[in-house]
Amino acid sequence: VQLQASGGGLVQPGGSLRLSCVGSGFDMEYYDMGWLRQAPGKEREVISCNSKNDGMTNYADSVKGRFTMSRDNAKSTVYLHMNSLKPEDEALYYCAIHCNWNGARGQGTLVTVSS
Repeated sequence: VQLQASGGGLVQPGGSLRLSCVGSGFDMEYYDMGWLRQAPGKEREVISCNSKNDGMTNYADSVKGRFTMSRDNAKSTVYLHMNSLKPEDEALYYCAIHCNWNGARGQGTLVTVSS
């Protein structure tokens, strides 16, 4: 199983970014998929989880209403659309199967929120 996240970068507070994560070595259609993040000095956080069964996504309170997760099983890709970014959103972002850290792979993608 491999997961490669991309799309991070420097953005001003209030700005937007779209992260992508391409999976290989497994059929994404059969797995719950999530986005996770880790910021320096903070606890790791599962910020979204998309169900393989009904396509519904649950979000952490910290990002609810600002972030939207989607998936394209045909492209084996999940996305995270991030709006109204705040300095506290600055972190390394990972995608993961099973929506937990055991399912995370790769180097993540860094999001920096700064003016």
